[in-house]
Amino acid sequence: MARAGRGSASAFRGARVVTTATRQPVRTPGNPRGLRDLPFPVAPAAPADKRRARAILAALRERYPDARCALTYSSPHELLIATILSAQTTDANVNRATPALFARFPTPEDYARATPDEIEPYVRSLGFFRNKARAVHESMREIVERFGGEVPRTMDDLLTLRGVARKTANVVLGNAFGVNDGFVVDTHIERLSKRFGLAPEDSSVAEVERRLCALFRRDAWTDLSHMLIAHGRAVCKARGWTCANDPICRRFCVNARGPGRS
Repeated sequence: MARAGRGSASAFRGARVVTTATRQPVRTPGNPRGLRDLPFPVAPAAPADKRRARAILAALRERYPDARCALTYSSPHELLIATILSAQTTDANVNRATPALFARFPTPEDYARATPDEIEPYVRSLGFFRNKARAVHESMREIVERFGGEVPRTMDDLLTLRGVARKTANVVLGNAFGVNDGFVVDTHIERLSKRFGLAPEDSSVAEVERRLCALFRRDAWTDLSHMLIAHGRAVCKARGWTCANDPICRRFCVNARGPGRS
């Protein structure tokens, strides 16, 4: 996910920095300062690990200064729908399907009034299309009935919607509203987190998220997720030994060979 493809998307994208102390109560008092509103425990990171994390962030930011969400959208509900549709397929495939879908159903109310059968033809190319059409219909119906037609802006509320788990909620909160309530962990971020030594190799997705939250500044979580995804797609790919000659990977990635890796 790298860039919002519609010009109007910038109108609702919030600032990256979010002050959480006044937004949510303390949920996990044992967490490091600034992370106590998160609903899961975050173990403090060692100073050396945080220094390494800062070096990784600086290197990726220099390489990918314009990394943004690759899904095309122009409103929070379009981003939510596109993210639901992105499961088990590529953002490029989603972006080919959504223009016709968004034109046919411009508002959450339109999806709520439609049946899943009416949505299916627009998402048939994406795989698992029946489940996805049902999830889109149900999530938009719930938004209309329970949230006045507006995409909710909290993790707790988003997680009550059909087809929405933490990854989808983090994408929507970070990119539509500038809220960093967690770290997106997709297949690229999970892979690079382990190869770069940010999380143990046997970590679950939930454990990777907690580790990244501990290592990096909160106001960098959304931007860094896009940088990691960009690097995973372009350079440090799932197939082994694809990044041996890349300067960033030679420095940080266990998958790269050669001198200069720390």
